[in-house]
Amino acid sequence: VRLVESGGGLVQAGGSLRLSCAVSGGAITNYRLSWFRQAPGKEREFVAGVGYSATFTYYLRSVKGRFTISRDNAKNLVTLQMNTLKPEDTAVYSCAALSGDAPIRTMSAYDYWGQGTQVTVSS
Repeated sequence: VRLVESGGGLVQAGGSLRLSCAVSGGAITNYRLSWFRQAPGKEREFVAGVGYSATFTYYLRSVKGRFTISRDNAKNLVTLQMNTLKPEDTAVYSCAALSGDAPIRTMSAYDYWGQGTQVTVSS
C-alpha cells in the first residue's frame, strides 16, 4: 500500500490549508486512516483519525474545531482540512494506514506511512 500526501505549503496565521493523501495498492476500506505531524525537535504526534466508513473521527485536543478529517473511499482519498492555522501547527504532516484493532492514536501500530508534506504557518 502506498500513501502520497499533497497540499502542504506556507500560510499566514489564521489561514487555511487542505492536505490530501492518495491511497493506492490496496483496498482503502481495509484501513482506518490518520494524520500525524512532527515539528522540529519534537516527537511525532497524532493529529486526526477516521474510521473505516468515516462515521467516527478523532482529534488531537488542540486542533479540534479547527481541523476536519474526511475520507472518500470511492476516490481512495483521505483529506485534512485545516482552518485557523497557528504557528504551532508548523510541522511535517504524514498520513498513515492502520489495519488492526489497536487504538487509532497508537502510532506504533500503523502499517503504512506516507513520506510527509511540510506545513509552515508564519506569524
